[in-house]
Amino acid sequence: MQLKRVVVTGMGALTPIGNTLTEYWEALIAGKSGAAPISHFDATLFKTHFACEVKGFNVEDHIDKKEARKLDQFSQYAIVSATEAMVDAALMESNPNLDRIGVIWGSGVGGLKTFQEEAKGFFAGDGTPRFNPFFIPKMIADIASGHISIKYGLRGPNYVTVSACASSTNAIIDAYNLIRLGKADAIVTGGSEAAVNEMGMGGFNALKALSTRNDSPETASRPFDVDRDGFVLGEGAGALILEEYEHAVRRGAKIYAEVLGGGMSGDAYHMTAPHPEGIGARNTMLAAIEDAEISASDIDYVNVHGTSTPLGDIAEVKAIQAVFGEHAYNLNISSTKSMTGHLLGAAGAIEAIACVMSVVHDIVPPTINHFTDDPELDTKLNFTFNKAQKRVVNIALSNTFGFGGHNTSVIVKKFKP
Repeated sequence: MQLKRVVVTGMGALTPIGNTLTEYWEALIAGKSGAAPISHFDATLFKTHFACEVKGFNVEDHIDKKEARKLDQFSQYAIVSATEAMVDAALMESNPNLDRIGVIWGSGVGGLKTFQEEAKGFFAGDGTPRFNPFFIPKMIADIASGHISIKYGLRGPNYVTVSACASSTNAIIDAYNLIRLGKADAIVTGGSEAAVNEMGMGGFNALKALSTRNDSPETASRPFDVDRDGFVLGEGAGALILEEYEHAVRRGAKIYAEVLGGGMSGDAYHMTAPHPEGIGARNTMLAAIEDAEISASDIDYVNVHGTSTPLGDIAEVKAIQAVFGEHAYNLNISSTKSMTGHLLGAAGAIEAIACVMSVVHDIVPPTINHFTDDPELDTKLNFTFNKAQKRVVNIALSNTFGFGGHNTSVIVKKFKP
C-alpha cells in the first residue's frame, strides 16, 4: 500500500505569550516569559503563587455568551484555536467532503475547573444532589473534539487522546497516521488545557512538581539551569490542520510543512519520574526517526520536553546523546516551556507549532532563563540559551512526555513539492 504524504495547511495558537499564531511565534523568538502572579484565583495560601495564564482572553469575543456557559475553559480554548487554524487553512472554502474530515484532539485533564466548581457547590450544600445539567458534558475530555466537529459539521474520525502531557502529540500522530493510510482527507488536531485553578495548582504542589520561585516568576522556568526547581503550570491550546498532500494541492492550499513521522513508547518505570537513563525518551525518538525514514543526522532542531525539573532535563539530554551521538553537537536544542510554562496535554500541540514555524522561518526559539550551567549536562551541546538563533532548519523533532511513562515524538520537514 502506498502511504500518502501529510502536510500542515493551517495553525492556531492561544497561549500564555500570545493569543494568535503570529503573536505566539513573535513572542517565542523574542524570548518572552508568560509567567506572572496568578489572577484566576487567590493563590496566597498555596506554595506556588504564579503560573503561565492566557492573558487578555474574553471568550465572548469568540463564542456566543449563552454557548460559552456550556463549555469548560479547556473547550473554549480548543474552539478558539481550532477556529484560527480552520480560517488559516481556508479548508471550508473548497466545499470539502465533510465525511472525510475529522477531529483528533488531546487533553490530559479535561474540565478540571468544572469538576472543582460542581464539587464545591455540592459539599457547601445540605447534601442534596443538585448539579448543573451540563456538568458531565462540560467536564469530559472528549467533548472538545465534539464541539469542534459540531461547529464545522466534520463527520470524519472524532476522538480525544489522553496520555497526560503527551496527549496532543499522540493526537497529532494519530491524525497523521489516519491521513497517510487514506482514512481521512484532513484532520483538525492539537490539544487544550485549563488547569490553572485551585485543584490543579494544589495537586501539582503536593507532588512537589512546581517551581516555588515566587520572588521571580518570570525566571522560574529555567530548563537545564543548575538551579531549576520544577515546572511552571501553563494553560491554552494549539491547533493544526493536517491534510493529505494531493487534497491540499487540488484546492490550492498554503502548505507550511510536511509531517514525516511519529514515535511512541512507554518508560515502564515509575508513575511520575522519567527513567533516569532516558530509555523511553530514546526509544520514542528512534521510533519517530525510523517512521520518517531518515537518519538522525538529518535532524537540525529538537524542541525538547524540557520542563525544568531536576530529573527530567537530565534524562532527556542523555536520551538525545544516545540517539544522535556526535551529531548531537550539530543540533539546536531548545525548551520553549521556558517561556510558555507547561501546558500539560496541550504542550505537544504548541511545541509542534513552534517546530513548524522554525522550519518555515529558519530560526530556532530560545531556552530562556539560563544563568548557571549544570555540571551534569554537557555544556558543548547547543541549548539555544537566552536568544533565538538563525540557522537552516530542514527537519525538526518535538518531544513530549507524560506522567505514567508516556513518550511521544513527532517530526516535521520543510515543505518541498
